[in-house]
Amino acid sequence: MANGGVNRGRRRFLVGATTVVGAVGAVGVAIPFVSAWQPSARARAAGAPVQADVSKLAPGQRMTLEWRGRPVWIINRTPEMIERTEAFAADRLADPDSRSSLQPSYSTGQMRSIRPEIGVLIGICTHLGCSPVYRPEPDADGVGVDDWPGGFFCPCHGSRFDLAGRVFSNVPAPTNLEVPPYRFEGDNIIIVGEDEETA
Repeated sequence: MANGGVNRGRRRFLVGATTVVGAVGAVGVAIPFVSAWQPSARARAAGAPVQADVSKLAPGQRMTLEWRGRPVWIINRTPEMIERTEAFAADRLADPDSRSSLQPSYSTGQMRSIRPEIGVLIGICTHLGCSPVYRPEPDADGVGVDDWPGGFFCPCHGSRFDLAGRVFSNVPAPTNLEVPPYRFEGDNIIIVGEDEETA
């Protein structure tokens, strides 16, 4: 054998094999490291938009879905519910025009919604994060208010909100219930988590 018994073919094979094994090992180490920077599927899903079909939501009823780990209420308000809410005395509300509350710019008016009959609200009291009770009927027992127009009552600390999520005066909750970003896709599908203005 020439060159002092060195087998060049064998040497090339060993160098090539070592390079391939080293590269595979480096990729094997890099994949978990790089994937640790990516949000988990659960985290991605938690912030993803969610959709609801309101075609079977009866007038006066409420449905609940989850978006970003929070309950979102969708209410199908009857004409009577809308009339009671719009006629309710503004001086009994802490923020009747929603100037200090979280809501998209397109959720305007007294009903704080794109369509007056469909309300979309985050179902968390703005005081300490409790979940208020849905009391849509007028003059409901146990809410502690004369001429109750229907709305949401938080029994934990006594905060009250009308059917548009506007907070009453002189209760612990400082602001109206939050209106999340949302939009309609057709007549009956609501996408929560996507703005109407950017869709």
